[in-house]
Amino acid sequence: MSSFTWLLCVLACKGPDTASEDSDTGAPSNISAQIVPLFDAETPLEGDLTFVREDGAIVTRFADRGRDRHAREDEFQSYDHYLPLYWEYRTARVQIVDTLPAGGSTIELSMVSEWQLSVPEFRAWYLGTGTVATYGGNYANLVVTEGPGTYDDDHEKISDAGTQYRYTLSIDHAITVDGAVVDLASGQFMELELSQFLQGVPSGRANYYGTAILYEVGVGGLVPWYADLSKRENSEKLDESAWLGGRTTLPYPYSDEPDNRYMQMATNLAPWNGQPFVLGRRVHHSSMVDGSHDESAENPALTEVVGLAGPLYINESCDACHTRNGRASIVGEGQSLDKWVVKVGTEDGSPDPLIGRVLQSASTGAESEGVVYVDQWLGTDDGLRRPVYGFEGAEPSHFSPRLSPALIGLGLLEALAESTIMEWEDPQDQDGDGISGRAQVVLDPETGDLRLGRFGWKAAAGSLRHQLASALNTDMGVMTSIMPSPDCGVDQQDCGNDNGAELADESFDNLYRYIALLGVGAQRDIDDAQVQAGQVLFSDVGCQGCHRATMTTSENHPLSELRSQTVHPYSDLLLHDMGQDMADNLGEGQASGSEWRTTPLWGIGLSACVTGGLEGSAQSEVCVPSASYLHDGRARTLDEAIRWHGGEGDASRSAYLNLDDSERDAIVRFLESL
Repeated sequence: MSSFTWLLCVLACKGPDTASEDSDTGAPSNISAQIVPLFDAETPLEGDLTFVREDGAIVTRFADRGRDRHAREDEFQSYDHYLPLYWEYRTARVQIVDTLPAGGSTIELSMVSEWQLSVPEFRAWYLGTGTVATYGGNYANLVVTEGPGTYDDDHEKISDAGTQYRYTLSIDHAITVDGAVVDLASGQFMELELSQFLQGVPSGRANYYGTAILYEVGVGGLVPWYADLSKRENSEKLDESAWLGGRTTLPYPYSDEPDNRYMQMATNLAPWNGQPFVLGRRVHHSSMVDGSHDESAENPALTEVVGLAGPLYINESCDACHTRNGRASIVGEGQSLDKWVVKVGTEDGSPDPLIGRVLQSASTGAESEGVVYVDQWLGTDDGLRRPVYGFEGAEPSHFSPRLSPALIGLGLLEALAESTIMEWEDPQDQDGDGISGRAQVVLDPETGDLRLGRFGWKAAAGSLRHQLASALNTDMGVMTSIMPSPDCGVDQQDCGNDNGAELADESFDNLYRYIALLGVGAQRDIDDAQVQAGQVLFSDVGCQGCHRATMTTSENHPLSELRSQTVHPYSDLLLHDMGQDMADNLGEGQASGSEWRTTPLWGIGLSACVTGGLEGSAQSEVCVPSASYLHDGRARTLDEAIRWHGGEGDASRSAYLNLDDSERDAIVRFLESL
């Protein structure tokens, strides 16, 4: 019995070990009782990032990476991007020991670099006089250097072998934005920039700046920050209502690089995850055909992934479809969907016997499964449009084209407890609001357990590891230890390798940590009256019936960055029937062709610039937006996306259409702030 047939039986067949069927859905009425949580109280946890030491001092730990320029220098547009060889010696581990809560009067800073620094530049207390990169404290001459060697997570030397160095500094004062030196006091905010000027590094450029971070004195922890540059204002803690990703949330962007906003480290990235993060990013940007990196020509090929793609696949790297971690772009008529996934199957949802579950158009040494393209964009009477598809090769009887979604916040969605998500499940619409969110249930490919589906357009993956392994498998033809067999139909010949896992587990884990620990941008313009009015109207017309604003992640996730975070994804992660206008003819798991998982909205206001990128001369580039909303990119604007909502979203759409122009504009303005 295939895993698909077994799952159908578990969910829909009566038997001694299954619950009775629900008369309307065919699914067991106590489905939540069958779901095995991803994480529980027995899950091994990585260390805390902020904690109180036995002597009462507060310890804060985080990772940093090299930067080209400074955070506020919009004239350079060179802060958020990644420089060549970003994974070689260009991360650092930082520890802050704040003695004020223990009755002390100092802050002890320690940084472990992967290579020796020529100048250990510790800068603190923002001033902004003369340039937007001026700090009151430049402490390089006070830093104590130790190394080389290897240092543990507590910055204690454990071996004389290695290339790491430790740099320490004690600060016993604060400096105000006017340059006055005052005593340290709880409640102050210290902005830091710890630059990395590498000495004799084997390859690549030597001089790098660091991330501008804001530390809360006497309290501990890093916080997202903002500043009014027109007033030379010091960085301030951003209101927590704008922390869309909890403490993973990024500070406001001032370097004028909207295209790079989805590619940043979480603000609270653990020091032990700094190197795995950048190594995973390298996997993400490397071709599984020839190993080439898709950014700088100075980046050497990643030899371990050469030749892994195929023989059947869709595209050759993760970034080829999720460019800059954003959504795939819409395509013109006649253009193939080489950045999309086209799910295929039979009437009952089984894999297509000649293709498998996903149509793979590219090939190396094998026959392509066909090409899907947009034959035309068909306009509607009310100014909307929908795609009509064409095929080169046999046309599957049941198919579902879906563009590649944005990648930010996925680790936080994985960290939500099943019980939190199930709080909003209402398959029989018992509250009578017209919204009947249903849980998707999927098989865990690693354990065989039933999991709550939460990833993908129809929530067909129950964990982020499951989602990544599935994408590698079908989108690039790369086998992993989680999914070691290719996507083949039962009647298909020579469709893939039979050699088992190809990508090393360590590389897969690095890729997982990269995707899981991407920072989520803060909500912007929270003091704007139109944004505030739009947020109220968004709720009033019923959008929050599916786009759930606030949840708190579990305390049991193994990654410390993701635990116990109050987040604002604007999704309930449940399946909703969106009506026939949004339907395709292929079901997936429990989801029908018209049911879709609620799309998270965090970051949606920047998505068009992330997808479209920038153009123009160096340091004078401007956004070229490419908007692609909904599962097939049919909506060119957020207004169009709302107008396409049917089924369970019909009442909200109608309420939206009944608003006047200024009120609808306010809702769109609110969405653009996310």
